[in-house]
Amino acid sequence: MPFIEESDLLELHKDIDKAQIINERLLDQIKFKNKTIRKNKVQRNIFAGVTGLFLIGTLIIFSFTAGRSVSNNYESPSNLLVSIDSLDAIKSRIDNLKQQNEELSLVKEFYLAKEFLQKEKIYSVQIKSFVDNNMTLASEALTNTMFVKANPFYSYSLGNFETLKEAQNFREQLVDLGFPDAFVASYRDGKRVQIEDAD
Repeated sequence: MPFIEESDLLELHKDIDKAQIINERLLDQIKFKNKTIRKNKVQRNIFAGVTGLFLIGTLIIFSFTAGRSVSNNYESPSNLLVSIDSLDAIKSRIDNLKQQNEELSLVKEFYLAKEFLQKEKIYSVQIKSFVDNNMTLASEALTNTMFVKANPFYSYSLGNFETLKEAQNFREQLVDLGFPDAFVASYRDGKRVQIEDAD
């Protein structure tokens, strides 16, 4: 690990303070986005509910009218039972569509938040660098790990934090666990960026 001069360390502290302010603003933006997404989701669910009730009402009226015409023609009441069975099938289909809509909304929210975070600066704690790409350290299923190639090294970082303070707290925990060389790094679009000076 390279040696850090005291003046560079002071500059890093300034950078950290400024980045913390920026990240607090980003957190506010994310909270606002999440509120908007939740509001849109509630509106979609209300619209789906009203549409479902309208379809059910239409089917009930249709079934009632079909039942009256069947009894006027002295036919078997089994036709009415088929309509009720069809109504149950349609209700089941509507419930399935509502569930799929909710699942898709959650996936969409996840990708919107991820896309938003990729455009903004995030912080992670780098614990190791390798000359070779040592992907055996973590699974792709781990969302809070980051592998960044900075020629000729591959850096391995843990955690995706919105604020510098969160990253610093996590770094302290890693140092206590036996990673004395761990340090906070900032990234944007999966690339390492310099932590800006605080004004």
